[in-house]
Amino acid sequence: MGQAAPRPVHAPMQQFPIVDGSLHFGGMPLRRLAERVGQTPFYAYERRAVTERVESLRRLLPRVVHIHYAIKANPMPAVVQLMSGLSDGLDVASAGEMRLALDSGMAPAQISFAGPGKTDAELRCALAAGVLLHLESATEMERAAAVGAALGITPRVAIRINPDFELKQAGMKMGGGAQQFGVDAEHVPAMLRRANQLGLAFEGFHIFCGAQNLSASAICDAQMQSVQLALRMAVHAQEPMQVLNIGGGFGVPYFPGERPLDLPQLAGGMERAVQLLQRVSPRTRLVIELGRYLIAEAGIYVCRVLERKVSRGETFLVTDGGLHHHLAASGNFGQVIRKNYPVAVGTRMLAEAMEHVSVVGPLCTPLDVLADRVQLPRAEVGDLIVVFQSGAYGLSASPMAFLGHPPPLEVLV
Repeated sequence: MGQAAPRPVHAPMQQFPIVDGSLHFGGMPLRRLAERVGQTPFYAYERRAVTERVESLRRLLPRVVHIHYAIKANPMPAVVQLMSGLSDGLDVASAGEMRLALDSGMAPAQISFAGPGKTDAELRCALAAGVLLHLESATEMERAAAVGAALGITPRVAIRINPDFELKQAGMKMGGGAQQFGVDAEHVPAMLRRANQLGLAFEGFHIFCGAQNLSASAICDAQMQSVQLALRMAVHAQEPMQVLNIGGGFGVPYFPGERPLDLPQLAGGMERAVQLLQRVSPRTRLVIELGRYLIAEAGIYVCRVLERKVSRGETFLVTDGGLHHHLAASGNFGQVIRKNYPVAVGTRMLAEAMEHVSVVGPLCTPLDVLADRVQLPRAEVGDLIVVFQSGAYGLSASPMAFLGHPPPLEVLV
């Protein structure tokens, strides 16, 4: 019989140094960071890692590309403030996120508001602030025009297009087929004519095909198709296309077998899309909208081992953290095939004695699992467990009220 195929492993977590066997984060050992925070569990995000990620994009991507931060990835106010200084704009999906963006000091002209189901109150807030509305339907356009007329404000608008193609290999598809997002491409010309009749200040298009993609070639293909689609639609507009937001989709490796996005390959494909746009519509500003890719790998979730428990030969590390804080790492209330995020014993990074364990939380549900049957250094009560890739869609995307445990803290260091 042949040898069994090797089990896939996580991409190396090399974004933070290891000194004397301990993970260092924000320039200090993990235990010291925990003392600084004052409690476990907690989320920590590192300024250096975020800044380096944005700078690496600036170096590799075409210089004319504008980088916007999607606040939904991590709305911690300190993170939004940091991103307002590093990015060219902020993208929001609610009035609450818009307030965070405005409080950061970002110019309203560089804030865009997307998402279906905007209420009249949200439309009034957005128009009064002067941000760019990404219209998701013809009905929303009529409502925005009515609100603008009542306030005496001309709405700044872009039309979000639901294209007739999708972002292949995306972890989450948001374009192509029937979608709650955007206006089907075939209906955009009529909507542009109506926008002109309503006297709206048309500025451009928003095309967001999908998220969490690790295939550079698939992203490049979608970006080129997005530029081509926008150019076809722009001929129906009465005003020139000032901005084209082609979304993001840049993924990060979470699970065994996944590898980081090939950024140089992606940059080459984007250069070709930029050349096409500049040749046909040279005054159009090209925007990419990124959240996860900018912040996910710069964050960790840290919890403390409360107990070692052995049940019928299996070892469980019971911690003070769990799915109520980090739903995605737990498997989102029960994936069909559960996959582990990269997890480590942050206080024993170089230990040689290994064991197979499951890391579980304190909640009274079998779904409260942060790591299922993984190989880790032997951990004792008081050791700190680290869940990597936790900077995006962590705390704000988790059911903190579930079973009434206290919330974790967040720090930017």
